[in-house]
Order: sequence, then structure tokens, then C-alpha cells
Amino acid sequence: MFRDLKNLYSFTDRTTEEIQKRYRKEFLCKKGCTDCCYAVFDVSLIEALYLRARFDSLGRKQRRVALHRAKKAIKSWDQLIAAGADLSTARIRCPLLTDKGECVCYDARPINCRTYGIPTVIEGKGHVCGFSGFVKGKKYITLNLAPLQKRLYELSVKLKGEDFGSRRWPVAAVLLEESFKALEI
Repeated sequence: MFRDLKNLYSFTDRTTEEIQKRYRKEFLCKKGCTDCCYAVFDVSLIEALYLRARFDSLGRKQRRVALHRAKKAIKSWDQLIAAGADLSTARIRCPLLTDKGECVCYDARPINCRTYGIPTVIEGKGHVCGFSGFVKGKKYITLNLAPLQKRLYELSVKLKGEDFGSRRWPVAAVLLEESFKALEI
């Protein structure tokens, strides 16, 4: 079920690594930097299922801590949505982030996490981490996220049809909703 997703992740990781190599001075992400872990975004169904499967394989203590954080995160998410806030500038701690600055599901992290820190294009606009060394107004090779998001959509719809496959969820909801655990594929 996840073969196509893993192939997409592999392509994304290779592309991200090539951009990182090209812009070594500008790409400042290092282990322990957690700026991306506070970015607010949602995930496709296929990513949600993959992430949830990895989460369910964690030890009980890791799951308990993450679920406690997920409850806080979903409250913040709901408040942002209710207020009509600009999610691209909002900040919520990812429930999978440990106190040591590590992701407990790093190998199953979504596309948004995999591409954070390099120049990307989203809906025709360039984006990059505010802590990077990329200079505003200067041109860089970018990764257009639209084809990646389109493929995630296609894989999700293939799994569960248009109604359910086209939906998206915040990571906190993926961890908290039992329906992801019990979802039959």
C-alpha cells in the first residue's frame, strides 16, 4: 500500500539533497534546529496513514507523550481555523517533536517536513525557512510542491475514493483520531 508513497518520498529526499548540496552556505538546517516542527500544515490521507502506522509502532511512553501534546496542538489548530488565521505564519509545536528536538516518526515524516529549509514554490509563491541563509529577492533553484501534492492526492483518492481521499488533516488529528488506526484499506 505504501510503495508508491515511499517512492515519492525517496524522489523528494534526493531532490532536496541536491538543492542542499548546491546551496551549502544558504542551507543552514542542522540536527537540533526545530523551526520546521512548529510550521502549521495538514497532510494527505496516504501520508496520514503512513505516519499513523509508524506512530502506532512506537513504545507506549512515546505515544502517551505525543498524544498529550497532540491534544494541545489540536486545540491551537481549531482556534486558528475558527479565527481564520493565516496558517502559513502560525506556529504550533508538532506533537511528534521530543524535548531533545527530535522527531519520533522521522522516517515517516510528510512531504512538508522533508522539503522545509530549501526554496520551494507553493501556489506560485516562493517560500524558504526564515532561519536559512537564502536572500530575499535573489533567484534560486526551487522545488515546486504542486506536482508532489498532486501525486499525494492521487494516491489518497486511489485508496479511498474522492470524498475521503481528497481530505487533509493536521498531524495532531492523525494521532488522536482512532479512525486512522482502524481505517481499513
